[in-house]
Amino acid sequence: MLRFVVAVMALFPVLALATTFKISTLYPDGTSVVRALKKAGATIEERTEGRVALKIYPGGVMGDDRAVQRKIRIGQLHGQMAQGGAFADAYPDGQILNVPLTFNDYGEVDAVREELDPVILKGLEDNGWISFGLVDGGFAYIMSTQPVVSLADLQARKLWLPASDSASAKAAKTLGLSPIVLNIGSVLTSLQTGAIDSFAAPPVAALTLQWYARVKYITDLPLLYTYGLLAIDKRYFDRLSEGDQKIMREVLGNTFTQLDQEGREQNREAFKAVQQQGLETVTPSDEQRTEWKSAADKATQSLVSDGELSSGMLDRLHRLLDDYRAR
Repeated sequence: MLRFVVAVMALFPVLALATTFKISTLYPDGTSVVRALKKAGATIEERTEGRVALKIYPGGVMGDDRAVQRKIRIGQLHGQMAQGGAFADAYPDGQILNVPLTFNDYGEVDAVREELDPVILKGLEDNGWISFGLVDGGFAYIMSTQPVVSLADLQARKLWLPASDSASAKAAKTLGLSPIVLNIGSVLTSLQTGAIDSFAAPPVAALTLQWYARVKYITDLPLLYTYGLLAIDKRYFDRLSEGDQKIMREVLGNTFTQLDQEGREQNREAFKAVQQQGLETVTPSDEQRTEWKSAADKATQSLVSDGELSSGMLDRLHRLLDDYRAR
């Protein structure tokens, strides 16, 4: 009997150290992101000899960003894979890549990301979130049931806006829009019923979530750049040994480098794919583009005034773009 008790006690420290990180994401099961996360989890579990594992909850089954972060605070979940704006409450400057109508092409995006990606990751970590790299989400374009080439056209539309996105809500107000705020899971049904008739999203998202089938037009104007990331609450990550933390950073860092590269190519192809599915491309005139840009700059300045973005980070973005364009 004594030997049995001793054997059980000898095993207990190993069992006590076992950690399963429960990760929520809106990405549907079967997508490249979810497959990559599951594969990374299996690798981490193998390399840590079972001490650390990932359990992925795909397809938004744990709720929207606000619900997920509430569950993270109480320990029901430990992290989430989401768009960068989901973490704006912790680190507002993490939204710097999402400033509307800032980038003209992917060359400009890459030049800025080379310097600002590490800044964003450090800012998140300093404010309680451990992340492992950004994943290219592509440019968001307006897709609609009626042509949208001017700001006035968009103001007349029933535009979807994601819930829990305060920065987008303030920008929409500045632009004179009256958006319909919904959770992402309600978008397809709302398009079907006519509750909304337009949205701004990367084409790959419109394809994956079948939204493209409910609209007729795509506006050839890269409204804003988007990115995703996996973030784990630092309180839980810090409970791991230094060695296991290193393994997680290495495995997930490599995973997200690959996802970022794949995401870029997928997003390039997705724009062509929605056109092939029958969406008609409409192109604003130079005068209309100037109007869009002026309104976007006004919306960005309102974000700075409201504390949603720091003037220092915005200035840094503009300096990087000016340097790249000068070259």
